[in-house]
Amino acid sequence: MSESPSPSPSPAPPAARSLRRIALIVAVATALSKLAGLVRQQAIAAAFGVGAAYDAYNYAYVLPGFLLILLGGINGPFHSAMVSALSRRPREEGAHVLAAINTLVGAALIGVTLLLFVAADPLIDLVGPGLDAERHAIAVLELRWMAPMALFAGLIGLGFGALNAADEFWLPSVSPLLSSVAVIAGLGILWLHLGSSIALPEYAFLGGAVLAGTTLLGAVFQWLIQLPALARQGLHKFQLVWDWKHPGVQEVLRVMGPATLSSGMLQINVFTDLFFASGIVGAAAGLGYANLLVQTPLGLLSNALLVPLLPVFARLTAPGDRPELISRIRQGLMLSNASMLPLGALMVALAGPIVALVYERGAFNASAAALVGGLLMAYGVGMPAYLGRDVLVRVFYALGDGTTPFRFSMAGIGLNALFDWVLVGGPTPWGLQLPALNFGAPGLVLATVGVNLITCLGLLLALQRRLGGLPLAAWARDSLLLLLAALLAGGLSFGLSVVIAWPTDLIGLVLQCGLCAAAGLLLYGLIASWAGVPEATQISRQLAGQLTRRLPLKR
Repeated sequence: MSESPSPSPSPAPPAARSLRRIALIVAVATALSKLAGLVRQQAIAAAFGVGAAYDAYNYAYVLPGFLLILLGGINGPFHSAMVSALSRRPREEGAHVLAAINTLVGAALIGVTLLLFVAADPLIDLVGPGLDAERHAIAVLELRWMAPMALFAGLIGLGFGALNAADEFWLPSVSPLLSSVAVIAGLGILWLHLGSSIALPEYAFLGGAVLAGTTLLGAVFQWLIQLPALARQGLHKFQLVWDWKHPGVQEVLRVMGPATLSSGMLQINVFTDLFFASGIVGAAAGLGYANLLVQTPLGLLSNALLVPLLPVFARLTAPGDRPELISRIRQGLMLSNASMLPLGALMVALAGPIVALVYERGAFNASAAALVGGLLMAYGVGMPAYLGRDVLVRVFYALGDGTTPFRFSMAGIGLNALFDWVLVGGPTPWGLQLPALNFGAPGLVLATVGVNLITCLGLLLALQRRLGGLPLAAWARDSLLLLLAALLAGGLSFGLSVVIAWPTDLIGLVLQCGLCAAAGLLLYGLIASWAGVPEATQISRQLAGQLTRRLPLKR
């Protein structure tokens, strides 16, 4: 018998190839959604700036938006619970579980919808006690328009969780694009009717109604688009199923209940921030604009990391799989740090040019740009902790433990309120009280950053006890090396942005942001790779491989 030929270099394991494929699908779909979201926010900024219509919208959106993010969001508790439970069940049983959960959740959320509509006035008083009469009235109108989002949010999260459990990732990740398209189309129609008068105070009520109505329409579209995919996967029953005793339903509820409370506690921090922001004119609108700039890359990387890793965590819960689970936790955390640290540094270093490039046109003037720039710098500081906390929370969900994240989230609410008061101050029965240490609107973001850092550390220590030990010293060493590389990269980007006399027009801003960011990222990649952090080296090699494959096409 002839000897078999010597093997060629072994390809990546199937699991690794599968994760990379899923991550690519999710990344592309999320990128399209985030790009549409950025265009939507630019349209809102040009139309309303930080005026009454959009400032009030941020207070009206806090409750329906909280439910849409909490219940309907990718990696939210409904999504995570469905993925964890259905990944281990046959398709037929999954369809029954989804129908039963849809029935139970739908009945409860119809009640929530009615409550939001009827109690809109006192709810806006609660969220924004410092609002003037005009902003309050607009916010009440907008909240009533958006009340039905409560129902659709739950159905969206459950359906997309079931699709991810069936290894369908494109549609859930790209669906938020529909919401952005609905809002952009609504504003376009309004602009055709009003032209440049769209920002005038007399049209603030009309602008607010269009914003709220198109936001609701986008949520309806997100629900409708999932129905054919669920039917194709054999996961949709168009009927009411009252079967809360089914083992699969019980498993979903066991994870979903504490997970919803835990995530809800985090979203309550948004309510807390808006409560303290209501005494600062334009702060709520500024938070919305700055948050979108952060969420665009953060959401892209979060989905690319967490969506493919969550089913992996769920399948590695047996004691014999403990070393592989720890390896995957390291992978999630270090990829999070390797991507978020340099992005956060660039947000801090280039906040002014980024805000001017993206938003400064139409009703969005230099004063609004200064407000949003300060907020963006504060957000940049906290990007690594935000994503790291999400990775750890998903590990606990995969282990069937929603209680531990919930406890940390409960503690975080109190800490966030305390930090908000220390850094900003807020409304009281005796008027607006400002402490000696007053950071203004950026203090609201810094308070949340502090809570996320403390929560992340607490979850990591709790997970170490749960798994019987983690190599935290090695993880901390690599994270500090990445932090040093990010600080140097941010310093280089900032230096280039202020030393060079960049043109002040649009092309100049594009060059300033693009070249300064590219120089910083190049320095970061060189330092991180030289330091020997495996995840940074992995990202650098993948980028270099992509570039090498494209170069021959340009010859």
